[in-house]
Amino acid sequence: MTDVIRIEGLTKSYGKKRGVTNVGLSVKEGEIYGFIGPNGAGKSTTIRSMLGFLNYEKGCISVFGKDSRKEHTAILKDIGYMPSEAMFYPSMKVSEVIRFAADVRGLDCRKEAEMLCEKLKLDTGKKIKELSLGNRKKVSIVCAMQHKPKLFVFDEPSSGLDPLMQNTFFELIKEYVKEGTTCFLSTHVLSEVSRYCDRAAVMREGKLIKEDSVENLTESSAKNIKVTVDGEHKEYIYNGDINELIRELSVKKLENLYIEEPSLEDMFMHFYEEGNKGGME
Repeated sequence: MTDVIRIEGLTKSYGKKRGVTNVGLSVKEGEIYGFIGPNGAGKSTTIRSMLGFLNYEKGCISVFGKDSRKEHTAILKDIGYMPSEAMFYPSMKVSEVIRFAADVRGLDCRKEAEMLCEKLKLDTGKKIKELSLGNRKKVSIVCAMQHKPKLFVFDEPSSGLDPLMQNTFFELIKEYVKEGTTCFLSTHVLSEVSRYCDRAAVMREGKLIKEDSVENLTESSAKNIKVTVDGEHKEYIYNGDINELIRELSVKKLENLYIEEPSLEDMFMHFYEEGNKGGME
């Protein structure tokens, strides 16, 4: 399959503030690709570098086989980008904002915009300043989708949407992907990644620490351990040999022991945090 996005050795520094270091990943045509990490992990920096909004010190980024620095204007024509915090003129009506976004591209998107507004239950007659966070998010979704781009780039898109609208949003993504669109989804909501993404990359402290299929990322021999020893209760993820754990605990004054399958969040936490070789507290 063709690489829609290819990033190699991306390094961007903000001086004393953390940027990203040696990030490399690839997104295949027709994928829903998850970009996972806690806030401050470097996800937005990577996205803005990819879209040509930031100058970076080292690395190479191509989108649709084009250089993101030299050809970013051409690249953006085929991208629907939704930033984590979209800003609109507060006195404009929703319909005016949506039409303006289409006019900038020189396209007539009225039919698609109407369909999107209907599915998202968006009141186009209201002014932006009258909207809740969730409804402003809906405006941003319509602006990103209405021109039916080849690539969606969404940065924390579902925050502010109620659960019903979140489901509607992801159903829309799946419909466009069936028609050939690729989706790059930056999020810290792990259930979204598990439910909708094909592959994913995990960011931590400005570095990409894992890239794999979602199935492999969520498949683990790790166990959630809850133990009370000498009156002290501990809970942690254990990735080592379970027989070794039992041997270690057998020489202590063991009061209670629970060994469970970890939750989805627990399975990802060992990517997010520094831990011991066998486990993590």
